[in-house]
Amino acid sequence: MSKRLDDLLVFLGEATSPFHAVAALTKRLKNAGFMGLEHLDDISFEAGQGYFVTANDSSIVAFRAGSGRCEEGLRMIGAHTDSPNLSIKPNPLKKRSGAHQLAVDVYGGALLNPWFDRDLSLAGRVSFENSKGELISRLIDFQRPIAIIPSLAIHLDREANKNRSINPQTDILPLIAGLPTADGSSLDWAQLLADQVALEHPNEGPVRVLDFELSLYDCQSAGIVGIDNAFLASARLDNLLSCHAGLMALLDADAEQWSLLVCNDHEEVGSTSAVGAQGPMLTDVLASITGTAAASRRLRERSTMLSVDNAHAVHPNFSDRHDEAHGPLLNHGPVVKINRNQRYATSGEGSALLRLLAERVEVPLQHFVVRSDMGCGSTIGPITAAETGIMTIDLGVPTLAMHSIRELAGAADVDFLGALLTAFYNRVA
Repeated sequence: MSKRLDDLLVFLGEATSPFHAVAALTKRLKNAGFMGLEHLDDISFEAGQGYFVTANDSSIVAFRAGSGRCEEGLRMIGAHTDSPNLSIKPNPLKKRSGAHQLAVDVYGGALLNPWFDRDLSLAGRVSFENSKGELISRLIDFQRPIAIIPSLAIHLDREANKNRSINPQTDILPLIAGLPTADGSSLDWAQLLADQVALEHPNEGPVRVLDFELSLYDCQSAGIVGIDNAFLASARLDNLLSCHAGLMALLDADAEQWSLLVCNDHEEVGSTSAVGAQGPMLTDVLASITGTAAASRRLRERSTMLSVDNAHAVHPNFSDRHDEAHGPLLNHGPVVKINRNQRYATSGEGSALLRLLAERVEVPLQHFVVRSDMGCGSTIGPITAAETGIMTIDLGVPTLAMHSIRELAGAADVDFLGALLTAFYNRVA
């Protein structure tokens, strides 16, 4: 495996929630010498130095100061840290039929069937009062199977293979413990979280849990699949693969160039939040970098962004779901995504830029246009373009089983995308 693919497998295991994704990105940035900033007011940026700022622990902007004037334009890459999942409700515990269960919300457009019969763990952020009376938030990750959603046996649903619908309120509540538990007691949810905080953050002392933002995830590790090792299978490829690719390209980029990476939360639910692509985070960073409104406007007019988000590969069993001339294949290179109704932000000029760039670094490039009789998804691309005025191009790695608990991409496409993004930062075209 390449160094990039090897680290991606590790990253996918670390980034079990948007909070943990930002923590994993932050760790790599710090290891590369990037400086974390609490704010961007009155900062003098040193040429060649990298900086980053986070928001809500779930979104991040990282950039490297170039040697010239930033008003000449930035090369930017955007991705998102969130993925569809099952999130835990505020009062989650249910006791039914000899088991403790958890009440869950469906976050984003999750494909629900694959969540059944999987070993599930729990990760996210917990807010609590510590032993000093302070309100603190910390990340936790159980990192072991603690829940499962059993399927209904086919003997009790003879039509399961023909027509099984899923009620998200009643059908996907995971089992988390017996009733009573093994020690004869009833499960105390707040104490369970407090114990996990104590395990991962022992310096906080005894804590009183006040709230949490937690979601379930599949315990199966990311891995390479296929007799020829052709495929990458993992949870959360959409869109952690793009976050990692953007980060590695930023770290590999020419230090003389101004370059920026933004990874927003909440794309899967529309991006309308304080830390989503429709929020002020990116524009605030650009304004702070330039110092004046006029300089910020000039910067945005001269900048280019790649909105990097996974694309739909042709499924061999359902090839008719694609336009026959615009069906991306696994391991055949990144995909330029085009939609004239502005579900994607790519223009003809933007597509031409990527084509030229790909030719110069010998990376194969594909195109995706949704069938004219089907609806089209979207990305942070059109939102970022509308909010900032920056020319934005949508592209991504072709993927199968998108929004499933386990998605599939081409292993070779990881390096293809990395080479293309690094060339973009280095202004090869």
